[in-house]
Amino acid sequence: MMPFSDQIKTIKMTRSSITPALTGVTSLFIPSIASAETAINGADTAWILTATALVLFMTIPGLSLFYAGLARSKNVLSILMQCFSLTGLMSILWFVIGYSLAFGEGNGFIGDFSNLFMANITKDSVSGTIPEILFAAFQMTFAVITPALIVGAFAERMKFSAMLLFSSFWLLAVYAPVCHWVWGGGWLSELGVLDFAGGIVVHITAGVAALVAALVIGNRKGWPQTAMPPHNMTMTVTGAGMLWVGWFGFNAGSALAADENAAMALIVTHLAAATGSLTWAACEWKKFGKPSVLGSVTGMVAGLGTITPASGSVSPAAAIVIGFAAGVICFYATLTIKQKLKIDDSLDVFPVHGVGGILGSLLVGVFCASEMGAFSGYGFGGDNTSIAGQVEAQLIGIGSAIAYTAIVSWILLKLVDIIVGLRVEEDDEAQGLDLALHEEKGYDIT
Repeated sequence: MMPFSDQIKTIKMTRSSITPALTGVTSLFIPSIASAETAINGADTAWILTATALVLFMTIPGLSLFYAGLARSKNVLSILMQCFSLTGLMSILWFVIGYSLAFGEGNGFIGDFSNLFMANITKDSVSGTIPEILFAAFQMTFAVITPALIVGAFAERMKFSAMLLFSSFWLLAVYAPVCHWVWGGGWLSELGVLDFAGGIVVHITAGVAALVAALVIGNRKGWPQTAMPPHNMTMTVTGAGMLWVGWFGFNAGSALAADENAAMALIVTHLAAATGSLTWAACEWKKFGKPSVLGSVTGMVAGLGTITPASGSVSPAAAIVIGFAAGVICFYATLTIKQKLKIDDSLDVFPVHGVGGILGSLLVGVFCASEMGAFSGYGFGGDNTSIAGQVEAQLIGIGSAIAYTAIVSWILLKLVDIIVGLRVEEDDEAQGLDLALHEEKGYDIT
């Protein structure tokens, strides 16, 4: 498997080999074109095309339906609108500048502006064994879903304009830099931090930003005194099923090839999701006397988020352990955030994605090591012989992502509050954002 940082080096080498051909240096023309053509593998390209569609499928309709069902009926359209609009806006921003900031050469902390508007990507540009434009598109879907995850924290009370502005700033100021640190050849990549598919880049950044947003914007009116249960669990389960299937593109696609790494990532992803779902339901059964459908699907998402950073580095046996840990720890994290700390992270973004991302990013340092014997399993990722050394690197990656995301997200939220205001008026919140912000209703029941 070729890490994202090595993919960037390959891209630069490919461009440098093609440039003489385009300037008419005949002696180099044929070897350059032949090199570009032979570098592209049809099977790898076909798989990443599929994986790109699967990850987009996770956001719309997967995450959209999952979140919309969890909201109250008067806010269902506002959730769908936010996820749908973010898909469009984040895609354009990624094309204009996000990809360049995340994967441009730059320095250890941020990419440069060499690829604004993806101007330097041609059909002959290669990233590893796939076209570079496909690599950029695959990464675009990650840039889409990460800000969309944060929506669950401030659901039912943030202005639509504020959401768009905050998400735009956040993509460029938080997501792109952290992506560069880990996948773009930045300082965490040089440190040896492992994050196969986004435990740090996606789940920790989204989870921490969600917690900060919930604290800054405050609780929903009437919460927690008034119960605010999901309005449509059927919709939520439908969305959860789409997330489960789409996550195969998220994790197995991150191998960037149709090979044994993708196959192993797929099976460990599935096993962790299955174990997380059953474990969460078992925890509910023990604590409350009955397992719930909501708990089952939430545990599944927790298992998926937790295995994400480790999916390219651990065995199926380790995936079961990680899924079990996700089900237990994320379950109790949710209770702590909601019942003890009284923080209205509306749709449990931090305890599921944030805590799951932290847990998975830490456990990959344990289970990827060859010291684990049977737990290193299939063999790839087992080159790390020191648990202590890898765990130390993982802790640095986790801590730096948490600190940076928390500080910058807080600043951005305060800035947006000054510009347009974060929260809707009290009357609008009571009426529901569907009518107040969009003049529409999700259901026309007479």
